Amino acid sequence: MFKYVKDTISKAAKSRMVILVVVFLILAFILVYRLFTLQIVEGESYLNDFTMQIEKERTLKSTRGIITDRNGKLLAYNKLAHSVSFEDTGAYDNLTMHEKNLALNGSMYGILKILEKNGDKVTDNFGITLNSAGEYQFVYSGTNLLRFKADIYGQAYIENLTEAQTNASASQMMDDLCAEKGYGVLSKENTKEELAKYGLPKTLTKEETLSIVIMRSKIAANSFQKYLAATLATNISDKSMSTIMESKDKYPGVDVVDDTIRVYDNSIYFAPIIGYTGQISSEELNELNKDSEVYNQNDIVGKIGLEQVYENQLQGLKGSERVYVNNLGKILKKDNRVEPQAGNNIQLTLDTDYQIAAYRILEQYIAGIVYTMLIDTKEVNIEDYATTDDIKIPVYDVYYALFENNVLDVNHISSADASTTEKRVYQQFLSEQSNVFAAIKSELTSDSPAAYKDLGKDMQAYMTYVVNNMLMEGTGILQKDAIDKSDETYLAWTNDGSISLQEYLTYAISKNWVDISKIPVDTEYLDSKEVYSALSDYIAKYLSTDTHFSKKIYRYMIESDTLSATDVCLMLFDQGVIKMNEEDYNSLASGSLTAFDFVHAKIYSLELTPAQLALDPCSGSLVINDPNTGEVLACVTYPSYDNNRLANDMDSEYYAKLATDLSSPFYNKATQEITAPGSTYKMVTAAAGVTEGVIGIYDTINCTGTFDLVDPPINCWNKFGHGAESLVTALRDSCNFYFNTIGYTLGDVGAEDGKAVDEVGIEKLAKYAEMFGFDAPTGIEIGETDPHISDNGMAPSAMGQGTNAFTTSQLSRYVATIANGGTCYDLTLLDKISDSDNRVLEEKKPKVHNNVELDPELWTAIHTGMNEMVKSNNILKNIKTDMAGKTGTAQETGVPSHALFVGYAPYDNPEIAIAVRITNGYTSTNAASVAGDMVNYIFKNKEADEIIPGHAIQVDANTQRFD
Repeated sequence: MFKYVKDTISKAAKSRMVILVVVFLILAFILVYRLFTLQIVEGESYLNDFTMQIEKERTLKSTRGIITDRNGKLLAYNKLAHSVSFEDTGAYDNLTMHEKNLALNGSMYGILKILEKNGDKVTDNFGITLNSAGEYQFVYSGTNLLRFKADIYGQAYIENLTEAQTNASASQMMDDLCAEKGYGVLSKENTKEELAKYGLPKTLTKEETLSIVIMRSKIAANSFQKYLAATLATNISDKSMSTIMESKDKYPGVDVVDDTIRVYDNSIYFAPIIGYTGQISSEELNELNKDSEVYNQNDIVGKIGLEQVYENQLQGLKGSERVYVNNLGKILKKDNRVEPQAGNNIQLTLDTDYQIAAYRILEQYIAGIVYTMLIDTKEVNIEDYATTDDIKIPVYDVYYALFENNVLDVNHISSADASTTEKRVYQQFLSEQSNVFAAIKSELTSDSPAAYKDLGKDMQAYMTYVVNNMLMEGTGILQKDAIDKSDETYLAWTNDGSISLQEYLTYAISKNWVDISKIPVDTEYLDSKEVYSALSDYIAKYLSTDTHFSKKIYRYMIESDTLSATDVCLMLFDQGVIKMNEEDYNSLASGSLTAFDFVHAKIYSLELTPAQLALDPCSGSLVINDPNTGEVLACVTYPSYDNNRLANDMDSEYYAKLATDLSSPFYNKATQEITAPGSTYKMVTAAAGVTEGVIGIYDTINCTGTFDLVDPPINCWNKFGHGAESLVTALRDSCNFYFNTIGYTLGDVGAEDGKAVDEVGIEKLAKYAEMFGFDAPTGIEIGETDPHISDNGMAPSAMGQGTNAFTTSQLSRYVATIANGGTCYDLTLLDKISDSDNRVLEEKKPKVHNNVELDPELWTAIHTGMNEMVKSNNILKNIKTDMAGKTGTAQETGVPSHALFVGYAPYDNPEIAIAVRITNGYTSTNAASVAGDMVNYIFKNKEADEIIPGHAIQVDANTQRFD
């Protein structure tokens, strides 16, 4: 038995199979032991080592400070919101570029669909948008456009852009971004299987394509800072938030975070002052980080206005925390938290009630002027009027304006959901467009084209558009800088109109004025005839999709009555420009209500505003300040805009519309527009004349009606003359002759041969203009155009003409200096700055710019003359609050005069100084009426509803001048 066992063991030991089994058993034991050690004994340690791989520093946003008016009413504040963010956590690192594009685009498409389903949208502060025709177009122009291109093409400076990048169209840029080398959104290398795998459809709409490009661009902007989150959408709904949070595993890097959005109360009244916030640009980033790097490319900063001026105060200080995340981006632990500090709060000197009232009063009077001057005719001839202040507004200018200023959407007329009227109008348009294109083609290709001067008015307009708007400004094909302005052929086209467009373009090609590289052709080797042929084809193709050219066609359709004025008015209802009123609609359609009566009534009711029509007049401004401190109580520019639509998630379509609006809402008429001050300047001349000794306070000058010591002679507004005028009565009557005489006499110093020297008179006048603050901007914190004191023509300059040019804010400081008897304060919008705990950090003190030292008796005479002017004015004399003032009319060739007024109240103890300007406002009486109503409002002489009834204030059609 023992021997048997021994033999068996011996045989087994010698067996290879047994040896192999034993080895495997030993290895299995070792493996099991090792697994036990890894998973049970040291499992927690290894798990921590595996998951806690990424440690990062996260920035915590600060809360922007608020902005209030002088009484603490909120003007700009923050509202809690939810935002969609994307942070590259490394989930895409192991993919090829092609795969990464597909994965990211699939995620962005998924997020987009969730947002759209719940009525939300992607944050759109991109420089490209879709117009109503469904074509890509740039939001910006000029330097802003070049900066956008530099950012997209990855260039640090505009100068680094290549020629192709500089000249790239919006469509070309989108092609570049969507290509395989870009974001691969429309890459031809994407297979059906790949698209399906990553949740992408076979085709994308232009809207979807643009949204994905916008999101990818935001992500790309953070590519060099991996853990800096990009904001894809702001202020999303709860439904979008919950859906995205539930789907986070499908979209690596996507999250919903707590955020704030900037909100502006009473936005339209304050937008040009407050400005708005937006995502920081490259230049802003460099500038703000010049001293210390506290900003990043995702920050929201003040773009214009006080939001920009006080950026460093409002922004606050960011906080930070250290975060540990796993390889999927899930946060495992946080520590080292430093809380952010809220920005400081800004309290302004403005009074909300004054600001709103002033804006509405201005609008009512501007509308009243348009309402009063509107007549039922196609056109007027300026030469038929004695002065430009008598010019009437033909109603057909209103019909044209509805198209030209984008009140009516020409692209909606051709849309699928167009109304019956719109469809009928579109068919008329197509017919007329076909005729126009045939006529243009004939002129471009005919063997005997007509000279420009022999064409009809409509064809001349079309040809001018082709050259100036399309070839020169729109495409740069015709190079403005290359053209020889003294060339005979050029002059024959521009001055004489004695050659045809065909002749001009053929000649321009021969002189290398045409940039051939910008004409789409298959080959670069073309002779001049082939170039012209390619150019002709390109012109036809370009015009067929040019919305601006379509507006030209609509204009001449209206003028020729091919398109009826009634249909134009009906489309205002169809497109929702005017709220539907079935009675008006049916009356229009039946012909019982004429188009003229309809628009006349809608202008009166402010359903059609001066801003929409952008006729003359369509704008105005008003500035009120405290003459004892320089604090600005109201600073109004009309028209304005809604800055809520530009802050946070910018409405690019709205921005583009504002940028092309003919009423220029981005142009602050209160602080940037400069015109001659007209007769409001005469107090400067009075001070100069008496102080320099060329006239005594009580001396008189006999006004004959015409001052003929200069050429051409200057007429007083009273052509029969005022007779003997003293300083007081000359201010009361605004006698031009009196002040022309002073201006001329000031030039007597150093006179030769008994003739006044213009330079001497101008120098004396300028000396006193400087004393009253016209030598420098007012100090107001927002952008202001520099004042210009007249440097030519002492006699006209003395009555506020010449080359004098000042802003409304500068006129407001000037009259405040008169009101307080000589202290010229700088203007300010800032009352105080406080921290988030309401501790005052800075309180603005009055700053004196200059002191005007005049004889007290002279001050009394100036004040009395201004008070007498008010008492003799039919509009102002019945105001309960005693006040002083001076009207002014600034003439401009070919258009109605600008209406101005400066004044202060109460007369004996001034609390406010006011300046009003209505651009092309016909007569100063209109500006005085605005000021009078504002004084009534402030001092409660009338009920607010009586002052601001909510409709146009009909003005006197008699535009006779009294200054």
